[in-house]
Parts: sequence; structure tokens; C-alpha cells
Amino acid sequence: MTTTTTTATSAEQRRAAARVPLTEPTSLFGRLMVWYSRRTYGDVLDPGLAMLHNRRVLTSVLRFEKRVEKWDRLDPDLKTLAEMAAASVIGCSWCMDFGYWAAHSKGLRVDKLREVPRWRESEAFTPLERQVLQYAEAMTATPPEVTDELAAELRGQLGDAAFVELTAIVGLENERSRVNSALGLHSQGLSDRCELRSAGRPTQSAG
Repeated sequence: MTTTTTTATSAEQRRAAARVPLTEPTSLFGRLMVWYSRRTYGDVLDPGLAMLHNRRVLTSVLRFEKRVEKWDRLDPDLKTLAEMAAASVIGCSWCMDFGYWAAHSKGLRVDKLREVPRWRESEAFTPLERQVLQYAEAMTATPPEVTDELAAELRGQLGDAAFVELTAIVGLENERSRVNSALGLHSQGLSDRCELRSAGRPTQSAG
């Protein structure tokens, strides 16, 4: 299964490519959102600027995402792999970029994330991780291609609660990736900043 993603080369080009205007707001609510976004992420996230055109949509999404953060039955690294697999199939470069940044910021393993688009050829993944990636891809296909056998194997290894959470998080990532892709949003380079921060950390000397 192949995907195509597009990354704009500058902030101006990136925002010009969006299908709704991505201008920083002048309203009090909008300025508060911009302040919070810069404080939390180091940048003003493009999806937030896009959704500011409909404040009810924005606030509903933010409230729901805050609740999603409390889901805790599925291993966080497996959850990230599932999200990245769904985003990769859809071709959402913004979601792939943000997913890497989010995992890095939470202290999760990121060494395997760049291998997700080619996981079938990669030797980086465990058998369970490969099943999670397969499930995320099968769920994201149109129509879905989930088999009874794959679902039963995952239920047996994860348990019902974690399996339901896996299914829900892949469905949610489909919503995120499809909305962002349809709005013409592209990578903001958040993952590049992770690489810069990692490279800039002092190396601890032995002894």
C-alpha cells in the first residue's frame, strides 16, 4: 500500500497551500489560543488556525482530545505506532510530523516511527507491533479490511479493553488525518526540532 505526502518548503508556502485562510486571529479567544499553542508546542498549530473559522468545532475537538489523553489501557508505544500507520496510509504529513513530536515529547520510543511507512520490509518491529500496524492499515482502508482472524489474535494478546482502545484510536486518527489532509495542511517541521534538540544534548562522558 503506497502513500504520497507533500511538505511545503516554508511557513508562507505551507499556509498558502491550505484550503482555508491560516491567519493569526485578533479576537481575545484567538489570541489566547495562539499563546497556548506557542507555549505548549513552540509554534501555532495550523489545524487550530483552520478550526478557528468555526469556534464550536475547535472547542469540541479540544475537549475531546483532552479526554482521549486519559485513555490508558493500551501501551503508549503501540498506540503511537497505530496512529502513525493510519496517518501514513492517508498521507497526512502534518499528522506524521506531529505524531513524532508528540511521542518524543512524552519520552516514548521514536526510533521505529520513521520505519512505519515501510514496516512490512523493516526488521525493526516485534510480531505484536506488526499486527498492530497491520490492523491500523486494515481499519484505514476503504472499505475496512479487518479480518476476524486478525481481530481475534489482537484481542488475545491485548485483552478486550486495550483492543477497543486500539480500535478507537485508529478511528480517531482517521478523523484527524482526513480532516487535516482535506484542509490542505502540511508538515510544520515539529519533528525536525526534536532532532535538533536531541543533537544538541551534551554527551555524558564515561567514568
